[in-house]
Amino acid sequence: MLDKFNKNIIYNTGMKKLLVLILAIFFVSCMVKAEPELTRDYDGIEMPAGSFIPVISLQDFSTAYSDSTNELKFVCYNDVYEFETVIIPKGTVFYGFIEKKNEPVVGTHGSMVVRITKMVYQDGFTIPMVAYIHTPNGNLIGGEMTAPEVWDKKAHYHKGIARHFVGVQQYVPGSHRKMGEHVTVASGANLLIVLIKPVFITHTMY
Repeated sequence: MLDKFNKNIIYNTGMKKLLVLILAIFFVSCMVKAEPELTRDYDGIEMPAGSFIPVISLQDFSTAYSDSTNELKFVCYNDVYEFETVIIPKGTVFYGFIEKKNEPVVGTHGSMVVRITKMVYQDGFTIPMVAYIHTPNGNLIGGEMTAPEVWDKKAHYHKGIARHFVGVQQYVPGSHRKMGEHVTVASGANLLIVLIKPVFITHTMY
């Protein structure tokens, strides 16, 4: 009778140890599976100044009818990666405004500078930033020189045979140029945002 009692105690103790071991393995496996999702967002990634982000304009804006009070929106149409991590997912919206606007004048078209102040993920998470809509002309949209109002004739001479100079008539821009026109960015236009200051990103959606 005592032997049977001892055997039951040993059996129950062994079952308890086995159950504890199974539960421990289960919890460890759950923690290992959850770890990549936790650590990926923990450290954060810095986008350096000078980085480019491709966007599409969500509205028309122009030197003719827009000013600094108009909120401008742009949407990222591709995932932006840093190594293997998506730091700016497709669909992220960028907000900005016209920081500076120049009306068209004689000889020069209208121009504007658009500053970007923040980006908002699809889940509502917001990150402030200092950036501009990029152009090769110092981030100035427009501002090109207008066409000449008139073209003047001017003789151009080049050396011919036996040291004789041969002249031809050429048209050259006159001293007066046409009145400038307003510059407009259409809805759906492909643009680039360039970072002026680094952005530290601690949030991802995947």
